[in-house]
Amino acid sequence: MRKGIHPENYRIVAFKDMSNDDVFLTKSTANTNETLEVDGVEYPLVKMEISRTSHPFYTGKSKLVDTAGRIDKFKTKYAKFKK
Repeated sequence: MRKGIHPENYRIVAFKDMSNDDVFLTKSTANTNETLEVDGVEYPLVKMEISRTSHPFYTGKSKLVDTAGRIDKFKTKYAKFKK
C-alpha cells in the first residue's frame, strides 16, 4: 500500500437514525463534535435522517420522513409560480 494516502482517524463511530432513534456502531473517519454512550462506552456520534432501519426499500413500508420541513419550504417557495 502507498503511504500517506490513508486516513489516520479511522475509529469506531456511533451512527444514530434520527427518525427512529436506532443506533449502530461501525468504523468511520467522519468528523463530529458530539458523543454518545453505548453500553457504557463513549463514541463519536454522527446523526442521520434515514438509514437501513427506516428506509422504505429495506423496511418494505412506505413512510414520509420530513424532519426538516423541506416539503413545506418547497411549497412556499414555489407557490408564487402556481397559476
